[in-house]
Amino acid sequence: MQQRRTLRDDLLDAAASLIIERGFRRVRMQDVADAVGVSRQTVYNEFGDKWRLAEALNLRENGRYLDAVDEAMTRHEDLYSAVADAVSYTLTTAADDPLKKAILTGAGSEDLLPLMTTRAEPVLFAAKKRIIAHTLRQWPQADETAVVELVDMVVRLTMSHVVLPTDPPETVAARLARLVARYLGDAAS
Repeated sequence: MQQRRTLRDDLLDAAASLIIERGFRRVRMQDVADAVGVSRQTVYNEFGDKWRLAEALNLRENGRYLDAVDEAMTRHEDLYSAVADAVSYTLTTAADDPLKKAILTGAGSEDLLPLMTTRAEPVLFAAKKRIIAHTLRQWPQADETAVVELVDMVVRLTMSHVVLPTDPPETVAARLARLVARYLGDAAS
């Protein structure tokens, strides 16, 4: 069953395409409006300003990543495999994501880098909340305090590797999965 598209989705899709094509600095609210066939005021009414449009786009994209992380974790009975799969998915997908590439390497989009670094709180908090809840549902015997601590570390480290990848995704995923499995031990098996 296909979900009904909203004006907001259309505007965010248009903004993403324009940012990838031109860079954030060269995208105007009028450009987003023109791409969807609405007035500039409609875009302002929906998001308030260009920065909040970028924040909304970032949160939507993060939600898509988290949907796939949920699926990756659900596929596995053991926590090690679940974490390795989720982290590997995130890093591999981010490396190939044209919007992330535009933000991290594209000229004219460096203004958006704070959404992935110094102003990443909304993404960080949403990811932590959702992954903690998923982990405790799937492994109810795990120590909640330990899960909260580990999710914070793994999410932060994964985000760090998205911004500045140093090793192949599978290597980073295996390291983080070992960290989680060793810390939680048999409690989450």
